[in-house]
Amino acid sequence: MAASGRGLCKAVAASPFPAWRRANTEARGGLKPEYDVVVIGAGHNGLVAAAYLQRLGVNTAVFERRHVIGGAAVTEEIIPGFKFSRASYLLSLLRPQIYTDLELKKHGLRLHLRNPYSFTPMLEEGAGSKVPRCLLLGTDMAENQKQIAQFSQKDAQVFPKYEEFMHRLALAIDPLLDAAPVDMAAFQHGSLLQRMRSLSTLKPLLKAGRILGAQLPRYYEVLTAPITKVLDQWFESEPLKATLATDAVIGAMTSPHTPGSGYVLLHHVMGGLEGMQGAWGYVQGGMGALSDAIASSATTHGASIFTEKVNGPSTPPQLLTVAKVQVNSEGCVQGVVLEDGTEVRSKMVLSNTSPQITFLKLTPQEWLPEEFLERISQLDTRSPVTKINVAVDRLPSFLAAPNAPGGQPLPHHQCSIHLNCEDTLLLHQAFEDAMDGLPSHRPVIELCIPSSLDPTLAPPGCHVVSLFTQYTPYTLAGGKAWDEQERDAYADRVFDCIEVYAPGFKDSVVGRDILTPPDLERIFGLPGGNIFHCAMSLDQLYFARPVPLHSGYRCPLQGLYLCGSGAHPGGGVIGAAGRNAAHVAFRDLKSM
Repeated sequence: MAASGRGLCKAVAASPFPAWRRANTEARGGLKPEYDVVVIGAGHNGLVAAAYLQRLGVNTAVFERRHVIGGAAVTEEIIPGFKFSRASYLLSLLRPQIYTDLELKKHGLRLHLRNPYSFTPMLEEGAGSKVPRCLLLGTDMAENQKQIAQFSQKDAQVFPKYEEFMHRLALAIDPLLDAAPVDMAAFQHGSLLQRMRSLSTLKPLLKAGRILGAQLPRYYEVLTAPITKVLDQWFESEPLKATLATDAVIGAMTSPHTPGSGYVLLHHVMGGLEGMQGAWGYVQGGMGALSDAIASSATTHGASIFTEKVNGPSTPPQLLTVAKVQVNSEGCVQGVVLEDGTEVRSKMVLSNTSPQITFLKLTPQEWLPEEFLERISQLDTRSPVTKINVAVDRLPSFLAAPNAPGGQPLPHHQCSIHLNCEDTLLLHQAFEDAMDGLPSHRPVIELCIPSSLDPTLAPPGCHVVSLFTQYTPYTLAGGKAWDEQERDAYADRVFDCIEVYAPGFKDSVVGRDILTPPDLERIFGLPGGNIFHCAMSLDQLYFARPVPLHSGYRCPLQGLYLCGSGAHPGGGVIGAAGRNAAHVAFRDLKSM
């Protein structure tokens, strides 16, 4: 990690004493020797699981190794006065019933919906004094068509049909997110009663089939084909195709030409906010405010959340990190052991950490099947992402959309701003660089300015900028590791690219925080820096997530459950894995 700024101080949580921590301190007191359930990791899925279990009357404790909760959904003040959503930075995919069930608005969650939501400025040499074109997309379909018509009248006419087509597929996939995958193990080896119960897991699949109907073969192609093939069947203009294709490759070490990249696009378009399908927004106070709201819901009902306690400079921090899962002589989970040797007993353990950390580091290997461990070790965790958080003293002014005289935010400033995305070939070339062990020469950049809608994140007149960039390999060519010089060189390259679109950007920078794939792994526990815990490829989804015959949250070790992004339905700030795992564990707990 590299961080620099004028008067830079050490990173601190942006909300040093939130409501959940007060409730936890006042209502729960200190650590108890025994709970019904222990949750490892206070990422958003772990917090969701704890909140649901506690509401069901299950005494639950959550242990987080960092000083701040939220996993990748955190707000941190890396540069004094600037509050960053340091890792994840947008909200859309969180399941709607979680908002309602956990009463997140009551617990302080506030959202800023974005409209328009996508801005792709062009670089057009030889345009003379003319302002370069741009593609601005929002919720107004007529306006979208007007924007697209700059590049293709044909594409403008067909765009509503494309949106309707993708919406139908999202509706079909939707019920699969809120239930455990089909239990193949129960079908094959379970008792008659277990086989009868497992029939219920077929209902979401049957519902999806009914929604897709006779169009199923076309939708199958969307999920399995390269996204370029899919988009080429609909559109002819490269700016539109490249803008849409960014959702198919974002966070994934794949090219738009990679088979199966269509599913990642679908994964990013099937969300919504406050009843608006496909909407994305910013959380007031940053993504950490979402985690705080979930935690507040959990602690209000009696859950306990323990984080690393940072004391004074002369006093070492109190380590409440889980060191291992405890197993009794009969091969059943009986709790966890913390790094300081403290034993905490429980009937069940839910792990919000990645499958690799859960099974290869925390669980005694002798209790897990050798073939299972081998498959876990072979999971594809490659990540292309380097996240750069930037503090600026003014808004970027794009050649394609110059700033207003007063410098106030304009509609495009609230968007996901796509740079180096005028052509799908640019995306593919950036990917090929990473395959050669090189950071992309022209990185694909998604630039967001949450302070354009939420001024509480930065000092007056200043802004926080999120740069989600790719492609950067975990290990550089020749086996070289990332160092400070390589980080700075890559960030400088990204800034040079932005400068071409928005002259003056580099002069506006107050400070920056650079997180390469190894940094994302070290700080947030994301294996390989992968924001999904493991790739969202078809061979690692649904009943193959994390591995075939061991999906559905239960693990080979009785009493151990996976509740993070490495379980169905995968990564992103969805919360479904936490919610689903909590319900599966609760049913098992009742039958004990």
